[in-house]
Order: sequence, then C-alpha cells, then structure tokens
Amino acid sequence: MPIRNSAKAIIMKDNKILLTKNKDENEFFYLFPGGGQEHGETLHEALKRECIEEIGSEVEIGELVHIREYIGKNHEHASFDYDVHQMEFYFKCTLMNSEEKDPIPTNPDSHQVGVEWIDLNELMQYRLYPKRIIDYLGNDQNSLIYLGDIN
Repeated sequence: MPIRNSAKAIIMKDNKILLTKNKDENEFFYLFPGGGQEHGETLHEALKRECIEEIGSEVEIGELVHIREYIGKNHEHASFDYDVHQMEFYFKCTLMNSEEKDPIPTNPDSHQVGVEWIDLNELMQYRLYPKRIIDYLGNDQNSLIYLGDIN
C-alpha cells in the first residue's frame, strides 16, 4: 500500500477547537477536519475540499504547524490499520463564515455523526486522534513540527 498524504485543519476560537464527531462500535471519537489528498491536488486544495465536506465551511489556511506520521501496525488499531501508512499535515485555519455557529457537513465521512466545538481545557476527557497532539495545541512555545509516529 502506498503512503497516503492527508491535510488536517486546526481551527480554534475562544479557547475551543472544532473537531469532527465520529462513532464506532465502542463510542464517540473525535478527529481533526480534513482528509486525503487526491492525485493532482495540492495539500491546500485537499484541505479546502475536505473542510467543506466534513464541516460545511470554507476555511482560510494559515501556516503548517505539525506533521504527524501514522504507521498503523505500531498502534492500538493494528488489527484493521496494519497496512496504513499516512502522513498528516496540520495547518492553522480559520472559518471563512465564522458567524455560523453550528457548521453542517455536506459530505461527512462514514463514521462521522457531527461537528463539535470542544474546550481546549477539556480535550483530555475525549477520545481524540491523535491524542498526543493535545500537548502542542495553543502553545506557541511547543513549536515542534514533526511529531513522529504518534496516535
């Protein structure tokens, strides 16, 4: 399987972060909006398209702040992610239509059940992937770009 590129949005406002809410057989889990880059598409084009699909809003893309590598066989979901190798590029973003309180997805992912603003101080209570990125959100002193193979 080839390595897959994915562009992700970090959208924060008033000490909250916008995440997609998803459900599997166990419970709810949260992901950063964004997804896979298609052939011939730039990372910015992929992220703009994915945000419209997943959160129903256009975004203004800012700086690249993190790169996460995910090698499925090294993590707790190895039973079904064993062959997955993904590079995720996290960009600071802002909503273009920030007056909208509750964005509505136009083409959500298969496990996605909604979109939710979550207080940054409460993120550790949620099943978020990648969880270790929490240490780097909203903290300009932690300017680590390459986060490695984390989950």
